[in-house]
Amino acid sequence: MSFQAVLFDCDGVLVDSEAITNGVLCQMLNEAGWALSAQECLRIFIGKAVRSEAQRIQQETGQPLTDAWMAAFYTRRNARLSAELQAIPGAVQTVRTLHAQLGGRIACASGADLAKVQMQLAQVGLAPYFGAHVFSGHDLPASKPAPDVYLAAAASLGVAPGRCLVVEDTAIGVRAGVAAGATVVGFCPPQGAVNTEAQLRDAGVVHVLSDMHQLPDWLNAA
Repeated sequence: MSFQAVLFDCDGVLVDSEAITNGVLCQMLNEAGWALSAQECLRIFIGKAVRSEAQRIQQETGQPLTDAWMAAFYTRRNARLSAELQAIPGAVQTVRTLHAQLGGRIACASGADLAKVQMQLAQVGLAPYFGAHVFSGHDLPASKPAPDVYLAAAASLGVAPGRCLVVEDTAIGVRAGVAAGATVVGFCPPQGAVNTEAQLRDAGVVHVLSDMHQLPDWLNAA
């Protein structure tokens, strides 16, 4: 195996959360006066922190993005995630397999807030495999597409970024992994993908997976 560690994105790679989170965000933005569809909302916000679009939200709604609004979003989002969230098919088995093969050198590096990432990993039974190696772009100088969160994850494992494999489902996340100096594979399932295979390849992936079960075999052959 040519890689010493695997760094996973969370939403859309490990947990099937994108539609849930986007649904809550779209509903709340419409309530605030920004009339946009679920598809438009996904296109604008996918792979980003909501606060990164604060200026546009204010322009479209006529209201500043306040801490109180964000707190309400987190509460409504978390309630739906708690009720509906499931792991991506094959993710739990794949994480378990790679954790064993790599001596625990796996990490989760997300653009979402840390509390959400930790909650989701715990809910689907993945938290024990990642331990303290869970990172959020919110806690760093810049979130995706900046490389900060992947650099932090690699450093926590004591592995040079160039010896890390990143697994991403968004073009923004792919660019973050490439900027960190890692090799990136894309995840593009037949249903529910947020970016196309072509978009992931254009962003810099070396391979595209259609099923998370495929990752261990591909990694062992790399």
